[in-house]
Amino acid sequence: MKRNTVSLTCCWRCNVKLVTAGQMQDLDRRTIQECGIPGIVLMENAGRGAAELLVRHFPVARAGWVAVLAGSGNNGGDGFVIARHLKNWGIQAKVYLFSSIDDVKGDAGTNLQIWLTMGGELVEVIYKGDFALIKKEFSGASLMVDAIFGTGLNSEVKGLLKETISFVNSLPQPVMAVDIPSGLDATGGQVLGDAIRADLTATFGLAKIGQVIEPGAGYVGQLEVIDIGIPRHLIEEADIKTHLIDQDELDVGLLAPRPAQAHKGDYGHLFVLAGSPGKTGAAAMVCQGALRTGAGLVTLGIPASLNPILEAKLTEAMTAPLPDAGTGYLSADAWGRVQQLLEGKTALALGPGISTESQVQEMILKLLPEVTLPLVIDADGITALASRPEILKQCRGSVVLTPHPGEMARLAGITTQQVQADRIGVAKACATSHNCIVVLKGNRTVIATPEQEVYINPTGNPGMASGGTGDVLTGMIGGLMAQGLPPLAAAQWGVYLHGLAGDMAAQELGEISLIAGDIIDYLPDALGEVKARASRQDRRDYLSHPPGD
Repeated sequence: MKRNTVSLTCCWRCNVKLVTAGQMQDLDRRTIQECGIPGIVLMENAGRGAAELLVRHFPVARAGWVAVLAGSGNNGGDGFVIARHLKNWGIQAKVYLFSSIDDVKGDAGTNLQIWLTMGGELVEVIYKGDFALIKKEFSGASLMVDAIFGTGLNSEVKGLLKETISFVNSLPQPVMAVDIPSGLDATGGQVLGDAIRADLTATFGLAKIGQVIEPGAGYVGQLEVIDIGIPRHLIEEADIKTHLIDQDELDVGLLAPRPAQAHKGDYGHLFVLAGSPGKTGAAAMVCQGALRTGAGLVTLGIPASLNPILEAKLTEAMTAPLPDAGTGYLSADAWGRVQQLLEGKTALALGPGISTESQVQEMILKLLPEVTLPLVIDADGITALASRPEILKQCRGSVVLTPHPGEMARLAGITTQQVQADRIGVAKACATSHNCIVVLKGNRTVIATPEQEVYINPTGNPGMASGGTGDVLTGMIGGLMAQGLPPLAAAQWGVYLHGLAGDMAAQELGEISLIAGDIIDYLPDALGEVKARASRQDRRDYLSHPPGD
Protein backbone atom coordinates (compact mmCIF):
# COMPACT_ATOMS: atom_id res chain seq x y z
CA MET A 1 0.00 0.00 0.00
CA LYS A 2 1.51 3.27 -1.10
CA ARG A 3 1.50 6.26 1.23
CA ASN A 4 -1.04 8.97 0.50
CA THR A 5 0.42 12.02 2.18
CA VAL A 6 2.52 14.81 0.76
CA SER A 7 5.28 16.82 2.36
CA LEU A 8 7.06 19.35 0.20
CA THR A 9 10.78 19.95 0.35
CA CYS A 10 12.01 22.89 -1.74
CA CYS A 11 15.45 23.77 -2.99
CA TRP A 12 15.11 27.54 -2.68
CA ARG A 13 12.53 30.08 -1.68
CA CYS A 14 11.03 30.63 -5.17
CA ASN A 15 9.77 27.06 -4.94
CA VAL A 16 6.79 28.01 -2.79
CA LYS A 17 5.31 29.06 -6.14
CA LEU A 18 3.01 26.49 -7.76
CA VAL A 19 2.58 26.31 -11.52
CA THR A 20 0.25 24.87 -14.09
CA ALA A 21 1.57 22.51 -16.73
CA GLY A 22 1.40 25.35 -19.25
CA GLN A 23 3.37 27.75 -17.05
CA MET A 24 6.10 25.14 -16.54
CA GLN A 25 6.31 24.48 -20.27
CA ASP A 26 6.61 28.21 -20.91
CA LEU A 27 9.45 28.51 -18.38
CA ASP A 28 11.26 25.61 -20.07
CA ARG A 29 10.76 27.22 -23.47
CA ARG A 30 12.04 30.63 -22.35
CA THR A 31 15.04 29.03 -20.65
CA ILE A 32 16.00 27.32 -23.90
CA GLN A 33 15.13 30.07 -26.38
CA GLU A 34 15.87 33.26 -24.49
CA CYS A 35 18.71 32.16 -22.20
CA GLY A 36 20.36 29.70 -24.54
CA ILE A 37 20.41 26.78 -22.12
CA PRO A 38 19.92 23.67 -24.27
CA GLY A 39 17.04 21.36 -23.44
CA ILE A 40 19.42 18.45 -23.09
CA VAL A 41 21.21 20.32 -20.29
CA LEU A 42 17.91 20.74 -18.44
CA MET A 43 17.23 17.04 -18.94
CA GLU A 44 20.66 16.13 -17.62
CA ASN A 45 20.18 18.34 -14.55
CA ALA A 46 16.75 16.81 -13.94
CA GLY A 47 17.89 13.22 -14.33
CA ARG A 48 21.02 13.56 -12.23
CA GLY A 49 19.14 15.42 -9.50
CA ALA A 50 16.48 12.71 -9.43
CA ALA A 51 19.12 9.97 -9.32
CA GLU A 52 20.84 11.63 -6.38
CA LEU A 53 17.49 11.93 -4.62
CA LEU A 54 16.75 8.26 -5.28
CA VAL A 55 20.01 7.09 -3.73
CA ARG A 56 19.54 9.35 -0.72
CA HIS A 57 15.98 8.25 -0.01
CA PHE A 58 16.20 4.58 -0.97
CA PRO A 59 19.41 2.89 0.23
CA VAL A 60 17.74 -0.40 -0.74
CA ALA A 61 18.55 0.47 -4.36
CA ARG A 62 22.19 -0.54 -3.80
CA ALA A 63 21.21 -3.95 -2.48
CA GLY A 64 19.27 -5.03 -5.57
CA TRP A 65 18.33 -3.50 -8.89
CA VAL A 66 16.16 -0.65 -10.11
CA ALA A 67 13.44 -0.93 -12.75
CA VAL A 68 13.07 2.28 -14.78
CA LEU A 69 9.75 2.47 -16.63
CA ALA A 70 10.10 4.98 -19.46
CA GLY A 71 7.84 6.55 -22.05
CA SER A 72 8.80 7.94 -25.43
CA GLY A 73 8.76 11.62 -24.42
CA ASN A 74 10.99 13.86 -22.32
CA ASN A 75 9.86 12.15 -19.11
CA GLY A 76 11.33 8.96 -20.52
CA GLY A 77 14.46 10.92 -21.38
CA ASP A 78 14.78 11.89 -17.71
CA GLY A 79 14.47 8.19 -16.91
CA PHE A 80 17.34 7.29 -19.26
CA VAL A 81 19.55 9.86 -17.52
CA ILE A 82 18.60 8.43 -14.11
CA ALA A 83 19.44 4.90 -15.26
CA ARG A 84 22.81 6.04 -16.65
CA HIS A 85 23.87 7.72 -13.41
CA LEU A 86 22.76 4.75 -11.34
CA LYS A 87 24.83 2.45 -13.55
CA ASN A 88 27.85 4.74 -13.23
CA TRP A 89 27.47 4.62 -9.44
CA GLY A 90 27.50 0.83 -9.42
CA ILE A 91 23.75 0.36 -9.03
CA GLN A 92 22.13 -2.09 -11.42
CA ALA A 93 19.34 -0.53 -13.48
CA LYS A 94 17.17 -1.85 -16.28
CA VAL A 95 15.00 0.29 -18.56
CA TYR A 96 11.57 -0.84 -19.74
CA LEU A 97 10.55 1.33 -22.70
CA PHE A 98 6.81 1.50 -23.34
CA SER A 99 7.22 2.31 -27.01
CA SER A 100 9.44 1.42 -29.91
CA ILE A 101 13.04 2.66 -29.78
CA ASP A 102 12.42 4.35 -33.12
CA ASP A 103 9.65 6.49 -31.59
CA VAL A 104 11.98 8.20 -29.12
CA LYS A 105 13.16 11.49 -30.62
CA GLY A 106 15.01 14.69 -29.71
CA ASP A 107 16.84 15.03 -26.40
CA ALA A 108 15.17 11.89 -25.10
CA GLY A 109 16.41 10.00 -28.16
CA THR A 110 19.94 11.24 -27.57
CA ASN A 111 19.92 10.02 -23.97
CA LEU A 112 18.43 6.69 -25.03
CA GLN A 113 21.28 6.18 -27.49
CA ILE A 114 23.82 7.04 -24.77
CA TRP A 115 22.21 4.43 -22.53
CA LEU A 116 22.41 1.77 -25.24
CA THR A 117 25.97 2.73 -26.24
CA MET A 118 27.19 2.29 -22.67
CA GLY A 119 25.70 -1.19 -22.58
CA GLY A 120 22.57 -0.38 -20.61
CA GLU A 121 19.84 -3.01 -20.52
CA LEU A 122 16.58 -2.11 -22.26
CA VAL A 123 13.37 -4.00 -22.97
CA GLU A 124 10.72 -2.72 -25.36
CA VAL A 125 7.21 -3.16 -23.97
CA ILE A 126 4.80 -2.56 -26.84
CA TYR A 127 2.24 -5.33 -26.67
CA LYS A 128 0.29 -6.93 -23.84
CA GLY A 129 2.25 -10.10 -24.43
CA ASP A 130 5.49 -8.21 -23.74
CA PHE A 131 4.09 -6.96 -20.46
CA ALA A 132 2.90 -10.42 -19.41
CA LEU A 133 6.46 -11.73 -19.81
CA ILE A 134 8.09 -9.05 -17.64
CA LYS A 135 5.67 -8.95 -14.72
CA LYS A 136 7.83 -11.36 -12.74
CA GLU A 137 10.88 -9.21 -13.43
CA PHE A 138 9.11 -6.19 -11.95
CA SER A 139 8.31 -8.18 -8.84
CA GLY A 140 12.02 -8.84 -8.30
CA ALA A 141 13.15 -5.20 -8.47
CA SER A 142 14.10 -3.44 -5.26
CA LEU A 143 12.75 -0.10 -6.50
CA MET A 144 10.56 1.16 -9.33
CA VAL A 145 11.14 4.45 -11.16
CA ASP A 146 8.09 5.85 -12.97
CA ALA A 147 9.19 7.90 -15.99
CA ILE A 148 6.31 7.03 -18.34
CA PHE A 149 4.27 10.25 -18.56
CA GLY A 150 5.25 13.79 -17.62
CA THR A 151 3.35 16.97 -16.85
CA GLY A 152 2.09 17.30 -20.41
CA LEU A 153 -0.39 14.43 -20.11
CA ASN A 154 -3.91 15.68 -20.87
CA SER A 155 -5.87 12.58 -21.91
CA GLU A 156 -7.02 9.45 -20.13
CA VAL A 157 -4.58 6.58 -19.72
CA LYS A 158 -5.91 3.40 -21.32
CA GLY A 159 -4.96 -0.10 -22.41
CA LEU A 160 -1.53 -1.51 -21.68
CA LEU A 161 -0.27 1.58 -19.85
CA LYS A 162 -3.30 1.63 -17.55
CA GLU A 163 -2.76 -2.06 -16.84
CA THR A 164 0.91 -1.34 -16.10
CA ILE A 165 0.08 1.45 -13.67
CA SER A 166 -2.42 -0.78 -11.85
CA PHE A 167 0.15 -3.58 -11.59
CA VAL A 168 2.89 -1.27 -10.26
CA ASN A 169 0.48 0.02 -7.63
CA SER A 170 -0.15 -3.55 -6.47
CA LEU A 171 3.54 -4.21 -5.81
CA PRO A 172 5.12 -3.75 -2.37
CA GLN A 173 8.28 -2.09 -3.72
CA PRO A 174 8.72 1.68 -3.24
CA VAL A 175 8.15 3.86 -6.29
CA MET A 176 9.80 7.14 -7.23
CA ALA A 177 7.88 9.22 -9.77
CA VAL A 178 9.83 11.40 -12.17
CA ASP A 179 8.37 14.95 -12.28
CA ILE A 180 4.80 13.71 -11.65
CA PRO A 181 3.19 10.31 -11.08
CA SER A 182 2.11 8.99 -14.47
CA GLY A 183 -1.62 9.47 -14.96
CA LEU A 184 -2.00 12.67 -12.94
CA ASP A 185 -3.09 15.99 -14.41
CA ALA A 186 -0.38 18.42 -13.35
CA THR A 187 -2.69 21.43 -13.21
CA GLY A 188 -5.92 20.16 -11.67
CA GLY A 189 -4.69 17.07 -9.83
CA GLN A 190 -7.26 14.82 -11.48
CA VAL A 191 -6.53 11.15 -12.09
CA LEU A 192 -6.67 10.52 -15.82
CA GLY A 193 -7.92 6.95 -15.86
CA ASP A 194 -5.41 5.65 -13.31
CA ALA A 195 -2.21 7.00 -11.76
CA ILE A 196 0.94 5.76 -10.10
CA ARG A 197 0.87 5.95 -6.30
CA ALA A 198 4.40 7.10 -5.57
CA ASP A 199 6.32 7.09 -2.32
CA LEU A 200 8.51 9.94 -3.57
CA THR A 201 8.09 12.37 -6.45
CA ALA A 202 11.08 14.27 -7.80
CA THR A 203 9.59 17.25 -9.60
CA PHE A 204 11.60 19.72 -11.65
CA GLY A 205 11.93 23.49 -11.49
CA LEU A 206 8.76 24.25 -9.53
CA ALA A 207 6.05 22.23 -7.85
CA LYS A 208 2.85 21.83 -9.83
CA ILE A 209 -0.60 22.76 -8.53
CA GLY A 210 -1.94 19.27 -9.18
CA GLN A 211 0.68 17.78 -6.87
CA VAL A 212 -0.52 19.61 -3.75
CA ILE A 213 -4.30 19.56 -4.14
CA GLU A 214 -6.60 16.56 -4.01
CA PRO A 215 -6.82 14.05 -5.45
CA GLY A 216 -3.29 14.51 -6.81
CA ALA A 217 -1.75 15.07 -3.39
CA GLY A 218 -2.72 11.53 -2.46
CA TYR A 219 -0.54 10.09 -5.23
CA VAL A 220 2.78 11.96 -5.02
CA GLY A 221 4.06 10.74 -1.64
CA GLN A 222 6.87 13.01 -0.47
CA LEU A 223 7.34 15.79 -2.98
CA GLU A 224 10.80 17.23 -3.58
CA VAL A 225 11.64 20.00 -6.02
CA ILE A 226 14.89 19.77 -7.97
CA ASP A 227 16.57 22.89 -9.33
CA ILE A 228 17.32 22.11 -12.97
CA GLY A 229 18.85 25.48 -13.85
CA ILE A 230 15.89 27.63 -14.86
CA PRO A 231 17.13 31.21 -14.33
CA ARG A 232 15.59 32.76 -11.27
CA HIS A 233 14.68 35.96 -13.07
CA LEU A 234 12.38 34.03 -15.39
CA ILE A 235 10.50 32.63 -12.42
CA GLU A 236 10.27 36.04 -10.79
CA GLU A 237 8.99 37.59 -14.04
CA ALA A 238 6.38 34.90 -14.65
CA ASP A 239 2.79 35.66 -13.68
CA ILE A 240 2.58 32.90 -11.07
CA LYS A 241 -0.25 33.57 -8.63
CA THR A 242 -0.63 30.22 -6.88
CA HIS A 243 1.52 29.48 -3.85
CA LEU A 244 2.02 26.86 -1.18
CA ILE A 245 1.91 28.43 2.26
CA ASP A 246 5.43 28.31 3.68
CA GLN A 247 6.08 29.46 7.23
CA ASP A 248 9.33 31.10 6.21
CA GLU A 249 7.43 33.31 3.76
CA LEU A 250 4.73 34.48 6.20
CA ASP A 251 4.50 37.84 7.92
CA VAL A 252 6.73 37.45 10.99
CA GLY A 253 4.89 40.09 13.01
CA LEU A 254 3.01 37.36 14.85
CA LEU A 255 6.28 35.98 16.20
CA ALA A 256 7.73 39.26 17.45
CA PRO A 257 8.66 39.19 21.16
CA ARG A 258 6.27 41.12 23.35
CA PRO A 259 7.82 43.96 25.35
CA ALA A 260 7.98 43.73 29.12
CA GLN A 261 5.56 46.63 29.52
CA ALA A 262 2.93 45.03 27.22
CA HIS A 263 -0.72 45.51 28.16
CA LYS A 264 -3.71 43.39 27.17
CA GLY A 265 -5.05 46.35 25.26
CA ASP A 266 -1.98 46.29 23.03
CA TYR A 267 -3.09 43.02 21.42
CA GLY A 268 -6.51 43.82 20.18
CA HIS A 269 -10.09 43.32 21.28
CA LEU A 270 -12.14 40.84 19.26
CA PHE A 271 -15.92 40.97 19.33
CA VAL A 272 -17.57 37.61 18.65
CA LEU A 273 -21.19 37.30 17.59
CA ALA A 274 -22.14 33.64 17.77
CA GLY A 275 -24.21 30.97 19.47
CA SER A 276 -27.84 29.83 19.82
CA PRO A 277 -29.65 27.01 21.65
CA GLY A 278 -27.72 23.77 21.19
CA LYS A 279 -24.74 25.61 19.69
CA THR A 280 -23.14 27.35 22.62
CA GLY A 281 -20.02 25.25 22.05
CA ALA A 282 -19.42 26.96 18.71
CA ALA A 283 -19.41 30.38 20.37
CA ALA A 284 -17.06 29.17 23.10
CA MET A 285 -14.56 27.64 20.66
CA VAL A 286 -14.38 30.83 18.59
CA CYS A 287 -13.42 32.75 21.72
CA GLN A 288 -10.87 30.15 22.85
CA GLY A 289 -9.30 30.00 19.40
CA ALA A 290 -8.85 33.78 19.44
CA LEU A 291 -7.36 33.84 22.92
CA ARG A 292 -4.93 30.99 22.20
CA THR A 293 -3.57 32.88 19.19
CA GLY A 294 -2.74 35.91 21.29
CA ALA A 295 -5.75 38.24 21.25
CA GLY A 296 -5.55 40.53 24.28
CA LEU A 297 -9.30 40.75 24.89
CA VAL A 298 -12.32 38.85 23.60
CA THR A 299 -15.97 39.78 24.17
CA LEU A 300 -18.74 37.40 23.16
CA GLY A 301 -22.13 38.77 22.19
CA ILE A 302 -24.59 36.01 23.10
CA PRO A 303 -28.41 35.76 23.37
CA ALA A 304 -29.27 36.81 26.92
CA SER A 305 -30.99 33.49 27.74
CA LEU A 306 -27.74 31.66 27.03
CA ASN A 307 -25.45 34.03 28.88
CA PRO A 308 -25.26 31.93 32.09
CA ILE A 309 -24.09 28.94 30.05
CA LEU A 310 -21.33 30.89 28.34
CA GLU A 311 -20.21 32.55 31.55
CA ALA A 312 -19.66 29.04 32.89
CA LYS A 313 -17.96 27.81 29.71
CA LEU A 314 -15.62 30.77 29.34
CA THR A 315 -13.27 32.04 32.00
CA GLU A 316 -10.95 34.34 30.07
CA ALA A 317 -13.46 35.85 27.62
CA MET A 318 -16.10 38.42 28.55
CA THR A 319 -19.75 37.98 27.63
CA ALA A 320 -22.36 40.56 26.64
CA PRO A 321 -26.02 39.46 26.89
CA LEU A 322 -28.05 40.52 23.84
CA PRO A 323 -31.83 40.87 23.39
CA ASP A 324 -33.45 37.53 22.50
CA ALA A 325 -37.06 37.82 23.74
CA GLY A 326 -36.38 34.83 25.97
CA THR A 327 -36.02 32.43 23.03
CA GLY A 328 -32.24 31.97 22.96
CA TYR A 329 -32.14 33.46 19.44
CA LEU A 330 -31.10 37.04 18.81
CA SER A 331 -34.10 39.25 18.23
CA ALA A 332 -34.39 41.86 15.49
CA ASP A 333 -33.59 44.75 17.83
CA ALA A 334 -30.30 43.19 18.97
CA TRP A 335 -28.39 44.89 16.21
CA GLY A 336 -28.51 48.29 17.89
CA ARG A 337 -26.86 46.88 21.01
CA VAL A 338 -24.33 45.08 18.82
CA GLN A 339 -23.42 48.39 17.18
CA GLN A 340 -22.71 49.86 20.62
CA LEU A 341 -20.57 46.87 21.58
CA LEU A 342 -18.48 47.21 18.43
CA GLU A 343 -17.13 50.52 19.67
CA GLY A 344 -13.56 50.14 20.86
CA LYS A 345 -13.15 46.70 19.28
CA THR A 346 -10.51 45.93 16.66
CA ALA A 347 -12.13 43.06 14.76
CA LEU A 348 -15.38 41.09 14.50
CA ALA A 349 -15.95 37.33 14.17
CA LEU A 350 -19.51 36.48 13.17
CA GLY A 351 -21.62 33.46 12.42
CA PRO A 352 -20.71 30.18 14.15
CA GLY A 353 -23.82 28.63 15.66
CA ILE A 354 -25.75 31.91 15.46
CA SER A 355 -28.66 30.05 13.77
CA THR A 356 -30.61 30.35 10.55
CA GLU A 357 -33.71 31.77 12.22
CA SER A 358 -35.21 34.43 9.94
CA GLN A 359 -34.88 37.33 12.40
CA VAL A 360 -31.25 36.44 13.09
CA GLN A 361 -30.41 36.23 9.39
CA GLU A 362 -32.07 39.60 8.77
CA MET A 363 -30.14 41.15 11.65
CA ILE A 364 -26.87 39.90 10.16
CA LEU A 365 -27.68 41.41 6.78
CA LYS A 366 -28.66 44.69 8.41
CA LEU A 367 -25.52 44.79 10.54
CA LEU A 368 -22.83 43.98 7.97
CA PRO A 369 -22.96 47.25 5.98
CA GLU A 370 -22.56 49.16 9.26
CA VAL A 371 -19.36 47.39 10.34
CA THR A 372 -16.14 49.30 9.75
CA LEU A 373 -13.88 46.74 11.45
CA PRO A 374 -12.06 43.89 9.73
CA LEU A 375 -14.33 40.88 10.08
CA VAL A 376 -14.36 37.14 9.56
CA ILE A 377 -17.68 35.56 8.60
CA ASP A 378 -18.39 31.85 8.98
CA ALA A 379 -21.16 29.26 9.12
CA ASP A 380 -24.63 30.78 9.59
CA GLY A 381 -23.24 34.19 8.67
CA ILE A 382 -22.33 32.82 5.23
CA THR A 383 -25.76 31.21 4.95
CA ALA A 384 -27.31 34.64 5.47
CA LEU A 385 -25.16 36.08 2.70
CA ALA A 386 -26.17 33.33 0.28
CA SER A 387 -29.57 34.99 -0.08
CA ARG A 388 -28.09 38.46 -0.66
CA PRO A 389 -24.38 38.17 -1.59
CA GLU A 390 -24.36 41.76 -2.84
CA ILE A 391 -24.22 42.80 0.83
CA LEU A 392 -20.55 41.85 0.83
CA LYS A 393 -19.69 44.78 -1.42
CA GLN A 394 -21.41 47.11 1.05
CA CYS A 395 -19.13 46.06 3.91
CA ARG A 396 -16.80 48.89 4.90
CA GLY A 397 -14.30 46.67 6.70
CA SER A 398 -12.05 44.01 5.17
CA VAL A 399 -13.88 40.69 4.95
CA VAL A 400 -12.60 37.14 5.31
CA LEU A 401 -15.07 34.37 4.51
CA THR A 402 -14.37 30.87 5.84
CA PRO A 403 -16.85 28.52 4.13
CA HIS A 404 -16.76 24.75 4.07
CA PRO A 405 -17.64 23.27 0.64
CA GLY A 406 -21.39 23.15 1.37
CA GLU A 407 -21.49 26.80 2.45
CA MET A 408 -19.39 27.75 -0.55
CA ALA A 409 -21.88 25.96 -2.80
CA ARG A 410 -24.80 27.90 -1.32
CA LEU A 411 -22.97 31.20 -1.70
CA ALA A 412 -21.93 30.47 -5.29
CA GLY A 413 -25.27 28.96 -6.34
CA ILE A 414 -23.72 25.64 -7.41
CA THR A 415 -23.46 22.12 -6.01
CA THR A 416 -20.97 20.90 -3.44
CA GLN A 417 -19.65 18.48 -6.07
CA GLN A 418 -18.91 21.39 -8.39
CA VAL A 419 -17.06 23.18 -5.62
CA GLN A 420 -14.91 20.16 -4.86
CA ALA A 421 -14.18 19.58 -8.54
CA ASP A 422 -12.61 23.05 -8.89
CA ARG A 423 -11.80 24.36 -5.42
CA ILE A 424 -9.25 26.88 -6.64
CA GLY A 425 -11.40 28.22 -9.44
CA VAL A 426 -14.51 28.56 -7.26
CA ALA A 427 -12.60 30.28 -4.44
CA LYS A 428 -10.97 32.71 -6.89
CA ALA A 429 -14.30 33.55 -8.51
CA CYS A 430 -15.93 34.23 -5.15
CA ALA A 431 -13.05 36.37 -3.89
CA THR A 432 -13.02 38.45 -7.06
CA SER A 433 -16.76 38.93 -7.45
CA HIS A 434 -17.33 39.82 -3.78
CA ASN A 435 -14.05 41.68 -3.11
CA CYS A 436 -13.11 39.59 -0.09
CA ILE A 437 -10.63 36.98 1.03
CA VAL A 438 -12.04 33.46 0.78
CA VAL A 439 -10.78 30.61 2.96
CA LEU A 440 -12.29 27.49 1.42
CA LYS A 441 -11.85 24.89 4.12
CA GLY A 442 -11.11 21.22 3.60
CA ASN A 443 -8.12 19.05 2.80
CA ARG A 444 -5.57 21.50 1.35
CA THR A 445 -7.49 24.60 2.46
CA VAL A 446 -7.48 27.23 -0.31
CA ILE A 447 -7.12 30.95 0.36
CA ALA A 448 -8.05 33.26 -2.53
CA THR A 449 -7.79 37.05 -2.78
CA PRO A 450 -9.63 39.59 -4.96
CA GLU A 451 -6.37 39.98 -6.92
CA GLN A 452 -6.56 36.30 -7.94
CA GLU A 453 -3.68 35.25 -5.70
CA VAL A 454 -4.13 31.74 -4.30
CA TYR A 455 -2.46 30.12 -1.29
CA ILE A 456 -2.74 26.41 -0.51
CA ASN A 457 -2.20 25.18 3.03
CA PRO A 458 0.02 22.09 3.53
CA THR A 459 -0.85 21.39 7.18
CA GLY A 460 -3.78 19.43 8.61
CA ASN A 461 -5.08 15.86 8.60
CA PRO A 462 -8.34 13.88 8.24
CA GLY A 463 -8.80 13.75 12.02
CA MET A 464 -9.75 17.43 11.86
CA ALA A 465 -12.95 16.56 10.01
CA SER A 466 -15.02 16.83 13.15
CA GLY A 467 -17.51 19.32 14.55
CA GLY A 468 -16.12 22.57 15.90
CA THR A 469 -12.75 22.68 14.17
CA GLY A 470 -14.01 25.38 11.79
CA ASP A 471 -15.21 27.46 14.76
CA VAL A 472 -11.70 27.33 16.22
CA LEU A 473 -10.28 28.56 12.89
CA THR A 474 -12.75 31.45 12.78
CA GLY A 475 -11.63 32.54 16.21
CA MET A 476 -7.97 32.24 15.29
CA ILE A 477 -8.31 34.39 12.16
CA GLY A 478 -10.45 36.91 14.03
CA GLY A 479 -7.98 37.03 16.91
CA LEU A 480 -5.06 37.60 14.56
CA MET A 481 -6.87 40.41 12.76
CA ALA A 482 -7.77 41.95 16.12
CA GLN A 483 -4.04 42.09 16.89
CA GLY A 484 -3.44 44.08 13.72
CA LEU A 485 -2.36 41.45 11.22
CA PRO A 486 -3.60 42.26 7.70
CA PRO A 487 -6.53 40.02 6.72
CA LEU A 488 -4.49 37.95 4.25
CA ALA A 489 -1.68 37.36 6.77
CA ALA A 490 -4.26 36.49 9.43
CA ALA A 491 -5.88 33.97 7.10
CA GLN A 492 -2.52 32.43 6.14
CA TRP A 493 -1.26 32.17 9.71
CA GLY A 494 -4.65 31.00 10.90
CA VAL A 495 -4.99 28.04 8.55
CA TYR A 496 -1.31 27.11 8.88
CA LEU A 497 -1.30 27.10 12.68
CA HIS A 498 -4.73 25.47 12.83
CA GLY A 499 -3.49 22.58 10.68
CA LEU A 500 -0.16 22.35 12.49
CA ALA A 501 -1.88 22.15 15.89
CA GLY A 502 -4.15 19.46 14.45
CA ASP A 503 -1.14 17.53 13.16
CA MET A 504 0.56 17.69 16.55
CA ALA A 505 -2.61 16.58 18.29
CA ALA A 506 -3.08 13.70 15.85
CA GLN A 507 0.49 12.56 16.38
CA GLU A 508 -0.10 12.27 20.12
CA LEU A 509 -3.76 11.26 20.23
CA GLY A 510 -4.42 9.67 16.86
CA GLU A 511 -6.66 11.00 14.11
CA ILE A 512 -9.74 9.05 15.19
CA SER A 513 -9.79 10.56 18.67
CA LEU A 514 -9.08 14.12 17.55
CA ILE A 515 -11.66 16.75 18.55
CA ALA A 516 -11.80 20.51 18.10
CA GLY A 517 -10.77 21.18 21.68
CA ASP A 518 -7.50 19.34 21.05
CA ILE A 519 -6.58 21.92 18.40
CA ILE A 520 -7.04 24.67 20.98
CA ASP A 521 -4.93 22.74 23.48
CA TYR A 522 -2.11 22.19 20.99
CA LEU A 523 -1.97 25.76 19.69
CA PRO A 524 0.77 26.71 22.20
CA ASP A 525 2.86 23.81 20.89
CA ALA A 526 2.23 24.88 17.30
CA LEU A 527 3.29 28.45 18.06
CA GLY A 528 6.34 27.14 19.88
CA GLU A 529 7.28 25.05 16.87
CA VAL A 530 7.04 27.93 14.38
CA LYS A 531 9.04 30.18 16.69
CA ALA A 532 11.73 27.51 17.06
CA ARG A 533 11.85 27.00 13.32
CA ALA A 534 12.10 30.74 12.73
CA SER A 535 14.96 30.89 15.21
CA ARG A 536 16.75 28.05 13.41
CA GLN A 537 16.25 29.80 10.08
CA ASP A 538 17.60 33.06 11.48
CA ARG A 539 20.63 31.17 12.72
CA ARG A 540 21.23 29.62 9.29
CA ASP A 541 20.83 33.00 7.62
CA TYR A 542 23.32 34.54 10.05
CA LEU A 543 25.89 31.83 9.41
CA SER A 544 25.40 32.18 5.64
CA HIS A 545 25.57 35.99 5.66
CA PRO A 546 27.20 37.29 8.85
CA PRO A 547 27.28 41.04 9.50
CA GLY A 548 29.86 42.78 7.35
CA ASP A 549 30.02 39.87 4.92
